[in-house]
Formats: sequence, C-alpha cells, structure tokens
Amino acid sequence: MSEIIFKQYNLTRDRFIKRVQNINPEIVDIQPKGFNNNIHWMVGHVLTVAEQFLFSFPANSANLPASYKELFGSGTKPDDWTSDVPSVAVLVDQLTEQLNRINQIPASQLAEKLEKPFLGCETFGELAGFGVYHEALHLGQIQTFVRLIEA
Repeated sequence: MSEIIFKQYNLTRDRFIKRVQNINPEIVDIQPKGFNNNIHWMVGHVLTVAEQFLFSFPANSANLPASYKELFGSGTKPDDWTSDVPSVAVLVDQLTEQLNRINQIPASQLAEKLEKPFLGCETFGELAGFGVYHEALHLGQIQTFVRLIEA
C-alpha cells in the first residue's frame, strides 16, 4: 500500500510541477471572475497544505516560512495578501524539495494512527492519500483557470 501512495504522490507532483512551469507567467496572478483565488495562490496552497498534512506545518516543520499559512492556508485568498509573496518559481522549487522529503518518509509511518481523525482520515497514510487527491484537484483547477484566462 505504501508504494502506491508514494508512487501517486510522485506522479501527481511531477505533473503538477510540469504544468505550472508551462504556464505563461503573465497569467498566474489573474483572478478569473467569480473565483476567490488565482494560479499563484493555488501553487502556494498545494505546497502549504502538503506541508501541513505530512510534516505538521507550522508547529513541527521549519521547511517553509511561517507566513505561508497566512498566505496560502485554507480559507485565505490573494485579496488578503499584505506581506511579501514568494514567486511561482520559488514555490515550484519548494514543491520539488518537498517531494524529496515526502519520498524519505518511512513506509511504516503510513500505518500510524492520527491523534484524532482529520478530514475523515484516521491514519497518516489515509491523510497522505487525501493529500494526493487535494493536489490533483488543484491541478485540474489550474488547467481550468488557464483555459478561462486564455479564452
């Protein structure tokens, strides 16, 4: 089972990064009408949420600046940004580095029970699987945003 989760993380993250790298940088901060966020925010959001799910950010992870939770955490939006926001290129580099850390998680950790269920997940492995789903969901949203903006 652990091989599947890590394989899916690698596959999804690879496709996510490649898609983002191929987006015209001039459109990443455009917020389509009727939406609360933009591509730039989604890239940071995927990074931040994966760090929260897999490395207990910000309490137990110093791999990202603490400000990322206020910039990209659930319920945030670009309209609320008041501090410096890292570029998409920086976020992509951090996504790559994060995937290296994900691949170093011991397979045995996936069987560990969470202190309390979260998003319907009871084990660390279930939460990691939900993280893959979350990332793929945002990949689809990014593809939709690109089409909307370029149309």
